[in-house]
Amino acid sequence: MRAFPLRRRGGTERDDEAFDRRLILPMILGAILNPINSTMLAVALVPIGIAFGAPAAETAWLVTGLYLATAVGQPVVGRLIDLYGPRRLYLLGSVLIGVGGVLGTLAPALGVLVVARVLIGFGTCAGYPAAMHLIHSEAQRTGRDSPQTVLTILAVSTQTVAVVGPALGGLLIAVGGWHATFAVNAPLALACLALGTWRLPREPLAGRSVRVGLAARIDLAGIVLFSVTLVALLLFLVHPELRLWFLPVLAVAAGAALVGWELRTSSPFLDLRLLGGNGPLLATYARSLLTAVSSYALLYGYTQWLEEGRALDPSIAGLVLLPVFGTGILVSTLTGRRPEIRGKLLVGAVTQVVVAGLLLTLGPTSALWLVVVVALVAGVPQGLNNLANQNAVYHQAAPERIGSSAGLLRTFYYLGAIVASTAGGVFLTPRADTPGMHDLAWFMLGAAALFVVVTLADRSLGRVTAAARGQAS
Repeated sequence: MRAFPLRRRGGTERDDEAFDRRLILPMILGAILNPINSTMLAVALVPIGIAFGAPAAETAWLVTGLYLATAVGQPVVGRLIDLYGPRRLYLLGSVLIGVGGVLGTLAPALGVLVVARVLIGFGTCAGYPAAMHLIHSEAQRTGRDSPQTVLTILAVSTQTVAVVGPALGGLLIAVGGWHATFAVNAPLALACLALGTWRLPREPLAGRSVRVGLAARIDLAGIVLFSVTLVALLLFLVHPELRLWFLPVLAVAAGAALVGWELRTSSPFLDLRLLGGNGPLLATYARSLLTAVSSYALLYGYTQWLEEGRALDPSIAGLVLLPVFGTGILVSTLTGRRPEIRGKLLVGAVTQVVVAGLLLTLGPTSALWLVVVVALVAGVPQGLNNLANQNAVYHQAAPERIGSSAGLLRTFYYLGAIVASTAGGVFLTPRADTPGMHDLAWFMLGAAALFVVVTLADRSLGRVTAAARGQAS
């Protein structure tokens, strides 16, 4: 990884040793564009379906398209950021977001709208890896590796967006129809372009020799094989049907070819030898997947049960979920500056087990206060696990691959979200009744128990915490 020096004009030596706070705003804005586009769409699917006469099975591709683009794109863009710095990728991503927003606003057909969502998905891939790269670069520049506060801001901002996203989407639809949920990306992209141009560090790119080096260092074959593997796997998880048997076969074949190629090439997209020798990082990726399984199973499955099994009005069901995010934001804010990682993960993992157990006690006549208690308890792992996993990757990843490592963290998280969505479709079909919700809770309990085992078995977390505490001091 290269560090790009940033100096405040007229600043003192002490200023130069501090994290450049001018970076925080573009970092946060870039990182939240993905979750805000994910959550805004939730309230726009029905009006979009009505506008184009499309059933839910077709409008679901608006969600799937963004998930596929971001799951594949984040580690790819992250690797490019590792090699050539965040500025150009950040600006290019901003352009794609703006183009996707305009295309979606003017879309004459649902297919065009899906293309717009894919463009937005690829555009938002740069935000999170760029933020992690900048935090690491600043630590290298200043010699003061104490990123807890900035990492906490990053985590809390994305959680906050998850709360306000549906409300913002509803407001935009009330003002300008579903088109407004796409149109809002244009001013956001312009803001990213302005902030990125003004505040992100410039990387020297010297002529022809660097362009030749660029072509030589990009592992195009590895990227293509990785993309085919992941897309085939995710498509099958989204639609696990017998008639699509060829998708897992394709995923296995492309995955085997990917392994063979990456072990032979001199500059691999995925350094499997380095990754395979980094057990702690692989364990963090596994925890990210398991975190998303429990979190999204609750978000999707519990919400459906509240409406169909508990017979709550959708507006009341939405209010019941607010404590999940509110508690999560509060927990992240209170614990974010503490360098402990293992303790946070253990508390988060055990609390996920408790949440699954509480779900097993609920029934169609359960008191509303008990339903709210479940949401409050569920906010604890929401606030601890994502923050701890993010901080773990920051310390466990190879410095020269921090961007791609952060992107892979998000890929595993999206994979867990899709697994949760698939499980919800299995257990809550044809109706989200109480027996189905209990079956989903047992599934969540299994994932949470595995999370506990993975965390307890990972002895490296204590060393990571000690290193973070020493660097912070």
